[in-house]
Order: sequence, then C-alpha cells, then structure tokens
Amino acid sequence: MPQTEARKILKDAPIMWRRINSIGIILDCNSTYASKLGYAKTEILGRTIFEHVPKDAWEAMNDSLKTWFETGNVTDREITFKKQDGSTFPGILHAVSLYDEKKNLLGSNTVIFDLTELNDKKIKEFEDYFKEAKEKLDEIKKSEYNNLDENSKSEYEGLKKMFDMLVTTDLRSLKK
Repeated sequence: MPQTEARKILKDAPIMWRRINSIGIILDCNSTYASKLGYAKTEILGRTIFEHVPKDAWEAMNDSLKTWFETGNVTDREITFKKQDGSTFPGILHAVSLYDEKKNLLGSNTVIFDLTELNDKKIKEFEDYFKEAKEKLDEIKKSEYNNLDENSKSEYEGLKKMFDMLVTTDLRSLKK
C-alpha cells in the first residue's frame, strides 16, 4: 500500500498498529507491531490475525471481531498475543472501522497496548504521541486534504477516527 502523509505518522510510532480487511487478514502494520511480535513485516502481511494469538485466545479474538462487525469499533478488549518465539503477552486491543468514500467497510485500524509495558512513563509517551499525531492530522486537513484522492481521504478519515478514540482512552485505567 502506498504511504500517505497520514500513514507516515504510524511508521515508527510507539504503538503497535495494524490494518486488517473485513475478514481479518493483515493488510499493513507498523515496525513496532512487527518487532514486538518478532517478525519481519513481510512475514505478517497477508496473514490472519489469529496467527498472532495462542489457540486459547482465539475465542476472545473472535468475540472482538464479532463486536467490531456489530458496532464498528472495539475498545479495551483484553487479548493474549503470541510472538514468533511462542512467548505471549497480555494486550489491550482498540479498533475502529475504515470505510471507502461510499461508506463500504474496508477493514479496521487496530492498536494494541502491551499490558506488561504499560507504566507511567510509557503512558506519557503514548499520550504525547497521540497529541502530536492529532496535530499532524489537523495540519494535513488544513494543507492538503482537498487535494487528496478518494483512497487517501479514506485513509485520513480512518486514522483521524482512530486517534480521536485514542486521545480519549484512559490508559491509566488499563494498567494492571
């Protein structure tokens, strides 16, 4: 997928981010997602989201997908994730739907927080990043949004919706 200016905000972001299609196939992810799971990005793209959770977490992931289909988003969903080496970590998943210009569902933007790393310093890093990302998106809206093609506008709208959700998420309440 081509990198829009909006998508570049996610490239080396501190959050684990992935985009899936409407049937749970990973279309894109950032370097944080890939490295946290211990894969090269090329090993992730085109794979199902179920490959990154242990078998005993498939039901939770399936419930998350069901909620997403029914409501268009998922927040504060605790799911265990599996790294390539077989080790696992508890994560909190947030997802928002991504639509095309005709409002057809394309997939979702999903962010995962590793609960083992969710301390005050990391939360501050996330909050600063969310604020900075929203500012960059606001600048894109002002300076180039009207010149974007429909796919880029859809990309922008999906990321804007995701960051609007993340800015309002109380990460401190998620800490274990």
